[in-house]
Amino acid sequence: MRANVISSIPIVKQQKPTTERYTLADLENWPKAADQVDPPIRLGVFGDPVAHSLSPQMQNAALRECEVRVQYARFHIRANELRSALRFLRELDFIGINLTVPHKIAAFTQIDEANESATRAGAVNTIRVRDRKLIGSNTDGEGFLRAIRTEFSVDVRDLRVLILGAGGGTGHAIAWQCALENCERLVLVNRTHEKAQGLAERLEPFFAGPRVLGPAARLEAVAWDEAELRAQLGDVDLIVNATPVGMRPSDPTPIPARLIAPHHMVFDTVYGVSKTTLLRAADEVGARGANGLSMLLHQGALSFSIWFDREAPIEAMRRAL
Repeated sequence: MRANVISSIPIVKQQKPTTERYTLADLENWPKAADQVDPPIRLGVFGDPVAHSLSPQMQNAALRECEVRVQYARFHIRANELRSALRFLRELDFIGINLTVPHKIAAFTQIDEANESATRAGAVNTIRVRDRKLIGSNTDGEGFLRAIRTEFSVDVRDLRVLILGAGGGTGHAIAWQCALENCERLVLVNRTHEKAQGLAERLEPFFAGPRVLGPAARLEAVAWDEAELRAQLGDVDLIVNATPVGMRPSDPTPIPARLIAPHHMVFDTVYGVSKTTLLRAADEVGARGANGLSMLLHQGALSFSIWFDREAPIEAMRRAL
């Protein structure tokens, strides 16, 4: 089915890109809103905020490389607008959509089918539209694995990992992937401790066997306070920020900078033109750090493969980023 979508689209000869942000009101009157856009918009990302997203640059580069005559755009969709926006996807001639903050968990209950990755995480970041049905996937976990391997030259299975924001959609997906990889140790941190504890209970079977010598438990859910974090970070290799904290230059570090040590690797899923406060704090103590661009690249390539049933042109996507 997906392959037929590609073959029915003529090869692009001249691209007239769009950098606009669209809204729910635009989707309600899509023929008029997108009438002058060529090639037509049939892919995009829903988020709030969404202006910062680099997905259009990356995905449009992939579409041009593969000579697929469609475009990918940003859609500013608020939390209370998601259900309506997804309904319009069924009715309009869209191929698919990505979801970012704050929609990943909410969308899971509003789709028709979910693959294994989305079902495990209880969150969706990629939707494919087929026969007016919304089919959900989650490429965040696999994208995270590939990013850690790329940025730090190490596999997640060999690491002790602490996830900040484990209760959100991105944190859920990363936590599940760490468990599936049988990482050495996993610490879940969330503002609402009950969410982290519930996730830990679901992941417990993956950590039944001994891997780490010493007193630290292989799987823990802890409160988000300095004393608890300090007690955990001596037995952690990789700190992951899976929260939106850092998207604005004025944002503080999600954890006190004084808790970061030189032996830590710090991965911030937030990306931007400048380093986040968390990554600057890592630099100051000599810890290795990386932002979320590599994760965006790899999860975006996986999304492209889901939509078009073909390998993504990852080098073209990397250049665009």
